[in-house]
Amino acid sequence: MTRIVIIGGGPGGYEAALVGAQLGAEVTVVDCDGLGGASVLTDCVPSKTLIATAEVMTNFDSSYEELGIVVADDTPPIEQSARIIGVDLGKVNRRVKRLALAQSHDITASVTRAGARVIRGRGRLGGPQGIDGTRDVIVTAADGTEQILTAECVLIATGGTPREIPDAMPDGERILNWTQVYDLDELPEELIVVGSGVTGAEFAGAYQALGSRVTLISSRDRVLPGEDPDAAAVLEDVFRRRGMNVIGRSRAESAKRVGDRVEVTLSDGRVVTGTHCLMAVGAVPNTRGMNLEESGVKLKESGHIWTDKVSRTSSPGVYAAGDVTGVFALASVAAMQGRIAMYHFLGDAVTPLNLKTVSSNVFTDPEIATVGYTQADVDAGRIDARVVKLPLLRNARAKMQGIRDGFVKLFCRPGTGIVVGGVVVSPRASELIHPISIAVDNNLTVEQIANAFTVYPSLSGSIAEVARQLHTRKTAGEG
Repeated sequence: MTRIVIIGGGPGGYEAALVGAQLGAEVTVVDCDGLGGASVLTDCVPSKTLIATAEVMTNFDSSYEELGIVVADDTPPIEQSARIIGVDLGKVNRRVKRLALAQSHDITASVTRAGARVIRGRGRLGGPQGIDGTRDVIVTAADGTEQILTAECVLIATGGTPREIPDAMPDGERILNWTQVYDLDELPEELIVVGSGVTGAEFAGAYQALGSRVTLISSRDRVLPGEDPDAAAVLEDVFRRRGMNVIGRSRAESAKRVGDRVEVTLSDGRVVTGTHCLMAVGAVPNTRGMNLEESGVKLKESGHIWTDKVSRTSSPGVYAAGDVTGVFALASVAAMQGRIAMYHFLGDAVTPLNLKTVSSNVFTDPEIATVGYTQADVDAGRIDARVVKLPLLRNARAKMQGIRDGFVKLFCRPGTGIVVGGVVVSPRASELIHPISIAVDNNLTVEQIANAFTVYPSLSGSIAEVARQLHTRKTAGEG
């Protein structure tokens, strides 16, 4: 029986374990924190659970009057302008942790039920591949004891950890990284978020909705510099309109605690103060101390593991998946990389990873979902595509629900009309991007999208409407 050792139990690891066991291999998963990894325990599941509470708060605050909802309370007249609803952050965070642990336990049960073995500990490679085609994995338990596993195939799926700035080290109380925010019992009164990428934007929007006064510090000229510029502009406008202080083109040099407050010093000398600071300045791969280069595994300058499109590393029999590879930092991509690795090694049919079919979502309010080629690709001439953007303000369902911000944008090839990308900015954009993902993955045309029935009224109707506009432009020969 083929022996496979998987180091790391995140989406890349546990999905690979399920496939490996299904295909008849002897699979062992080595994990030190709990199956599900950071995605389940400290990142995706916890943050989106927190955001779910924030979403309810935002929807209520922003639309209850417009929708005719009357809230009766006993607020004295002098305080009638006060916030109508509040949040118990301690209760929210306890729910977050409970759901994360439950999800981790469910994953562990699925993996063991499939026939894989789970060992608690930290794994590292024992050296180059032997002449018999096997290699050793050394597992160190929490008590320091070690055991050696031998396998024909090793998958490394150890993920990443929050990047730290030497002069802004988290203390877990006032200066926090994104794994520590769930230990807060009270809502930060004034929260400074350093970093305006996906993580920073999501937490900034969530805490603003929960009731914190938020300052978002961005080193770039706009929030979400890696996302569609039109989408980022909508979100930044929403942030500012809701009272967030967005400071652009400003790099944080340091963050220090001064009593019960935090001072963040910017590169231009300005000092921003608040009660708490969240450092969201990216992640680093968990590759240190794993004996990788000594075992023939090539690393990039960033410390990520080099892989090809079927998840192979430079060392025979060693594969890698997830954030440790430096590809898209998405649970869906990690899971696909892990499955591809198992299919490839065990000789099953496999389709190489195609990043141009990956859909992703930023869980802000409104959400930003994307798939395929981007506006940046079109502007840089990497692909010739027609583009149409339709604001949601024209959508009947959006009007009914009080949705003011957002749009649907599609990219298609001139001549053929094949859909090559799309952007949706709206509430629950993560659900609306799927039909566009299907179109991109299957080379569907705008005509096919336009001719498919949609429900009226529905937000998805805007996808068909954009497709109809692109089809009209194609047939009319407009550029």
